[in-house]
Amino acid sequence: MRKYLLLLILCLTVVIADAQQFMLNGRITGDKGEPIGFTSVYIRNSTYGTTANELGQYQFKLAPGNYNIVYRFVGYREKVVPVSITDHDERLNVQLENEVFSRDDTATYNRKTDRGMAIMREVMANRERHMNEFKSYTCQVYIKGVQRLTKAPKSLMSSPVIKQLDLDSLGRGILYQSESLSEFNLQRPNKFKEITIAAKSTGGSPAFNYNKASDLQLNIYQNIFYIDGLRSRGFVSPVADNAFKYYRFRLAGTTVSNNRTIHKIAILPKSKRSSTFRGFLYIVDGDWRVYSADLYLTEENDNINLIDTLSISQQYIPVKDSVWLPASIQYDYKGSVLGFKFAGYYVGIYNNYKIDQTFPDGFFNGEVLKVDTAANTKPSSYWNAIRPVPLTPQEMRDYRKKDSLFALQHSDPYLDSVQLENNKFSLPSYTIFGYEAKNRRTKESFYVAPLYQSIYYNTVEGWGIDAQVKYTKKFDDLRSFSISPEFKYGFSSKLASPMIHSEYLFDQWHRGRVFTNFGADVMDLSNVGTRSLWFNTLSSLLFENNYVKYYRNQYGNIGYERELANGILWSSSVEYSNRRQLYNTSYQHIFNPKNKEYTSNNPLAPPGTPADDRSFLFPEHQAFTFKTSLEFTFGQRYITRPDGRTFVPSRYPKIVLNYRKGIDGVFGSDVNYDFVSINISQDHIPIGLTGYSSFRISAGDFLNRRNLYFMDYNHFSGNQGLTFDPTDLASFHFLPFYQFSSNDAFLEAHYQHNFAGAFFSRIPFMRKLKLEEIIGANFLTEKNNMNYSEFYVGIQRLFFRVDYGVSFTGDKKYIQGFRIFYGIR
Repeated sequence: MRKYLLLLILCLTVVIADAQQFMLNGRITGDKGEPIGFTSVYIRNSTYGTTANELGQYQFKLAPGNYNIVYRFVGYREKVVPVSITDHDERLNVQLENEVFSRDDTATYNRKTDRGMAIMREVMANRERHMNEFKSYTCQVYIKGVQRLTKAPKSLMSSPVIKQLDLDSLGRGILYQSESLSEFNLQRPNKFKEITIAAKSTGGSPAFNYNKASDLQLNIYQNIFYIDGLRSRGFVSPVADNAFKYYRFRLAGTTVSNNRTIHKIAILPKSKRSSTFRGFLYIVDGDWRVYSADLYLTEENDNINLIDTLSISQQYIPVKDSVWLPASIQYDYKGSVLGFKFAGYYVGIYNNYKIDQTFPDGFFNGEVLKVDTAANTKPSSYWNAIRPVPLTPQEMRDYRKKDSLFALQHSDPYLDSVQLENNKFSLPSYTIFGYEAKNRRTKESFYVAPLYQSIYYNTVEGWGIDAQVKYTKKFDDLRSFSISPEFKYGFSSKLASPMIHSEYLFDQWHRGRVFTNFGADVMDLSNVGTRSLWFNTLSSLLFENNYVKYYRNQYGNIGYERELANGILWSSSVEYSNRRQLYNTSYQHIFNPKNKEYTSNNPLAPPGTPADDRSFLFPEHQAFTFKTSLEFTFGQRYITRPDGRTFVPSRYPKIVLNYRKGIDGVFGSDVNYDFVSINISQDHIPIGLTGYSSFRISAGDFLNRRNLYFMDYNHFSGNQGLTFDPTDLASFHFLPFYQFSSNDAFLEAHYQHNFAGAFFSRIPFMRKLKLEEIIGANFLTEKNNMNYSEFYVGIQRLFFRVDYGVSFTGDKKYIQGFRIFYGIR
């Protein structure tokens, strides 16, 4: 018995010893002792490794055994050092030698005969082979991001600012740090799923954010790739199949590293501003694949946003003899805003590749990112144990301070004091933004709409008040309930309009909700809306343009919405209404434009009809209406976080099927019709180097039109003012609000293309403005109306946009002119 017990103890000892891991760390320097930051460090013949920090310090854990450690950095000779891990941590400092790339000739560069051109032809010929070396893989990805303030205007560096941002006397300090650890799964050609195991961040929002593994999936073998946040147009890869149209290449030198011949190729764009990279590619001779890349973009040459320069460094390693994949990728950036200069980086480390994995059915279900419920709660001890890139002293100090600050700011006394301060009433704030009070413990909030939205004027009601409040209650399981009482009163019409709107979100994961609304209101005759109370007030009082036409509606409705499956959203509702015609009762104005008068509240009244017209549009009647729709979002993608689900724009069109029925005889209903329509749309379709396009096509018809009234017609999103809303692609620039409303078959189409600066970026005096060029067309055809069309061109910068367009009814010019948008809808 004792013999077997000793054998068992011995086996357990061996297992425990084998399971133990010890730290290998050290510092990487050059031949002059300078640190070589962000050097790739990995175990030869494996896919496990790390990257040094900016001070050249590295660390990672290894089980006892013998290893060959590879050290690689662009511009330095690759070094392989054998190391033995026994029963303790090991420190291994490494000095790298400058890589010497020799050329066979020293002749003047000739673009036709330079060997770099021939080498790149071989790379391009093998591009497809390298892209298709694997069908799928899974790996572990660690991402670290840091943004620093490197210089700040002295005039703005007061003591409170320096203290708050933890800056030194020169205005330097860390503004933002982030780390994440994920499992990344990819299946060619375009399916991926990322599971975030741990995530940590401190500081404010950075200039742009790449803290997900999918953000750093830069495949240099693709013809065109996009870098989110920098600009809407793509960049031509230097190994694209048409790269010779945009680049010349020069052999900068050749070296032999670990029995591989490596060519250093200089990337020379043919045009200074042609959506191209600059820098160097390192190519493996014979295999004609990318060994590493050292590329950069600049604001001056590439018209990128937010930053001045972006450097991209990527290291590839052999996962198998015939498969090479990135071991690391790094983005370094610099920029300046209003005298503040900043710099930062994101580095991604890829470990433990498993090639040609077989994923279970349904694994790629549209969920592109899932954040574990405990991802953001990992303690410092966890990060100290798994962090592959050691922190610098400054980063450690920043974490300690901001972690302590975070703990303070999330303590109950602090949160209670913040809540008390935020819940104080401020008249200036209420006037513009409204008033909101929250109770974080009960997860309740109370909101009052801003004062400027509460006072309005129109010719039907005269001056009026619109008092709106909203109560919201959230539950721990992500359910929520809201109720919004509203009261409107028109002093001229003497119409009181009490209403209650409520919604119960019972399934946040699948957009499941129930809603109900009831009360009385003075409503727009167009069910797609025309102008808000606020804009209609301004256009009426300042220009005597009472564009919106109103009717009285006493109503009650109830509806239901939920996803039936990923990408299939079903909604349905029923409504009962009592509807009657209204007339103008007030004719006030602030200015009286010459020869300008208010128009009738009957949208079908002929031009010249006086404002006090009481012509007949429809009788008072009752309507019982049923609506349902199915929305198909093909290839719908989404992100799942502990606080809910957010949707990612699909790469495919969306189709919406609508059915609306007026049911005769139910509760005295007078309507009897059936309306069907289909909408097909897609936003932001990337068109390579020339920006992106969007389109929407809608068609419909009344299958039965035995009895319906004007508000039951199919209405279109028209526009009759100087401003317009470009966020709604289905809106027209010049179409009258009600003139084309249809009770018959129709077809409408909208197309818009944003060149995203493709032309303006080539004009020296306009380049810095970063304007985006836009063209578009809208079309409408109906059975009982002439065809309507409009064409426009525009320029856009951030939320400001100016368009000039011309419209036609049939073949006759209708309206032309400018339309503007300045962020307010």
